[in-house]
Amino acid sequence: MTSVQQAVADAHRREWATVLAATVRVTRDLDLAEECVQDAYADALDAWTRGGVPARPGAWLTTASRHNALDALRRARTLRSKLHLLVEPAAADPDLPAGPVVHDDRLRLIFLCCHPALDTKAQVALTLRLVCGVTTPDIAKAFLVSETTMAARITRAKKTIAAARIPFRMPAPGELPDRLDAALTTIHLLFTTGHTAPAGPALTKDDIATRALDLARLLRDLMPDEREVRGLLALLLANHARRATRTTAGGRLLPLEEQDRSAWDREAIAEAHDLVLGALRGGDPGRFAVQAAIAALHATAPTYGDTDWDQILVLYDELLRAWPSPVVALNRAVAVAMVSGPATALAEVEALEHDPRLAGYRYLPAIKADLLRRLGRWADAAAAYERAITLADNNAERAFLAARLASGPEPGGAG
Repeated sequence: MTSVQQAVADAHRREWATVLAATVRVTRDLDLAEECVQDAYADALDAWTRGGVPARPGAWLTTASRHNALDALRRARTLRSKLHLLVEPAAADPDLPAGPVVHDDRLRLIFLCCHPALDTKAQVALTLRLVCGVTTPDIAKAFLVSETTMAARITRAKKTIAAARIPFRMPAPGELPDRLDAALTTIHLLFTTGHTAPAGPALTKDDIATRALDLARLLRDLMPDEREVRGLLALLLANHARRATRTTAGGRLLPLEEQDRSAWDREAIAEAHDLVLGALRGGDPGRFAVQAAIAALHATAPTYGDTDWDQILVLYDELLRAWPSPVVALNRAVAVAMVSGPATALAEVEALEHDPRLAGYRYLPAIKADLLRRLGRWADAAAAYERAITLADNNAERAFLAARLASGPEPGGAG
């Protein structure tokens, strides 16, 4: 990759949402705005190769994208009716509150796309694709659906917005609670794609995880009294605190029991712990608060052997009631194995194999393989490892599973 290509890629990660937000103000059309922004990035590759990377790439891209929008509006012969949108400052936008409650463009776009006219899954998928720049295949993996299904869902969401003539404005403060769960889910899934990349050579994409953590902090500053906002921030902090120890210097994946806990970010873990306490007070906790409590128990255990698995299992039971998801049930089985043994957990995992939503989920055969290996059923474990390897698109995860397969049965286990 050349230096210019790297600069364009960096600008895509850092500036996409800001450039899109500025362009949407002009076009009032998501599809057109996305086209204009994509064209601006394509133009940048050529212009920056000839003239050098500008001092402010984001400003260059915003100007180029807005010019693209102006040209498109002119071609559509609607420039006269839209001209005031191009020359008035953002605060004078008649569709915006006089004092916008959200000042960060990324967070503004998240709330804008999380419109109640769309169902929650469509809101989250659209926001991840347009605002966060997550690829359609990665979004599909997060939702456990095919890429074709996800592409169609995003297209339908865009058409719904266009057909309903949904105004592109920042929702008023009173409208934010109706959009909060979708916003929380979006930020959480964005973090997940950075914490463990669905595909690629490295286990993590730290810049994406950090971006999600920044958004969670902005959301906490915006809505400090919302318990689920605290829960989300705590969850991200507790998991991100381990980022430096999740792989070796060479990129080999390290499971939780092998990670160097002395290198974990104790300040972040302490902050997460305090946020969890606040998120759990005041009634039944939500799904992000419960997940944060589980992550905090892992993060605060002095050693892997000191992990309070009994309490973690209790929390998973609570999480399953609040969020009856097959992925939660699968993660709960890991805690069951630590409390009641691998045989009990294996029965639960095998029951989940009948859930079509987990048909291509790589962690199901990976967990099953580990349980079978612990039970001494190596031939069955090897078959499960092979299945997990075929489903894994992340090189670090695939290498970890291959190493487990190559290591053979545990000493003393049956062949």
